[in-house]
Amino acid sequence: MFRGATALNLDAKGRLAVPAKHRDALTVQSGGRLVLTAHPHRCLLLYPQSAWEPIQEKVMSFPSLDKQASLLQRLLVGFAEDIELDNAGRVLVSPVLREFATLEKQVMLVGQGSHYELWSQDGWRAQLDEALTQGDQVLPPEMGNFSL
Repeated sequence: MFRGATALNLDAKGRLAVPAKHRDALTVQSGGRLVLTAHPHRCLLLYPQSAWEPIQEKVMSFPSLDKQASLLQRLLVGFAEDIELDNAGRVLVSPVLREFATLEKQVMLVGQGSHYELWSQDGWRAQLDEALTQGDQVLPPEMGNFSL
């Protein structure tokens, strides 16, 4: 279970040092083999490889002639990169994915249960601002009875 939001820095080569608590969880779940890909909200998704494979299989089962499905396939699968934690517990974020998510030096690693999202600082702040300004509207209708 991946949770928590952590402010981190990319180094000059685009490497991200994964904090020990997250690194340990990723190593246990996937031996450090990960998949990094694009998300339509302009962040990146970081999955243990074993958790990503069923998602990719499902996405690729969508009809290829459907315009929306094809767009999603191009983003999620087209940008997907197999990566590994190095001996120092870092992952390399490719220039293509850094450009897609407008990642510069400061980034946010945000746990989402089965995976992480990797956001630019500005992108993360915009997501928080949007959630906070929506107030009661933040929950989808199917969660109308939800309480904390």
